[in-house]
Amino acid sequence: MKRRPRSTYDRSYDRSYERDRASYSKPAANKSPFNFDFAKLALMGGILIVGIGIGMAFSLHNTFDPQNVTSTVAIDRSAPNPELCQKYGASAIVTDMRVFVTLNPFKVFVTQPAMQPGCVLRSNNWALLEQQKLVSHKQVVECKNRMNTFGFVNNLESKPDIACIYPNDDAGNLFLNKPGAVEPQVETDRF
Repeated sequence: MKRRPRSTYDRSYDRSYERDRASYSKPAANKSPFNFDFAKLALMGGILIVGIGIGMAFSLHNTFDPQNVTSTVAIDRSAPNPELCQKYGASAIVTDMRVFVTLNPFKVFVTQPAMQPGCVLRSNNWALLEQQKLVSHKQVVECKNRMNTFGFVNNLESKPDIACIYPNDDAGNLFLNKPGAVEPQVETDRF
């Protein structure tokens, strides 16, 4: 059996095939299979951590300023009789202002609002006010007949300003009532 010589075409094909095969099978010794620059990655992580720290510092700074009410915790602490208010009602921001309306010419004038902490009691807790003789039975009956509740400013021990107030559900909370969202009212939100 005689061997047949290979042609030059076949030999060049074999050499290029071997060279390509060798380059694919051996990874380069100095290259990582992942192209990460760990120095850049560490720098970006450091910037992220510093940014989070600065953001937390700004948000914590706002809650300690008495001129800036940024959370319900600050409102709850400022309410008159805070323990009683949280147990039997809800803390509130009370805005006192007067509106003057002239008819000729028709104009509306508003005084500067006076903001102060207050408390709104749930209707089933009115007995607390009756027991301390802060409201009469007649006032309770009148307020109950109008489907209202009681709210007050100042401590109950030192001349509180108690008023029969009514919930204005028509205004609604546009921050919570998003279009298309239907959520049932929480039982503790009923006054």
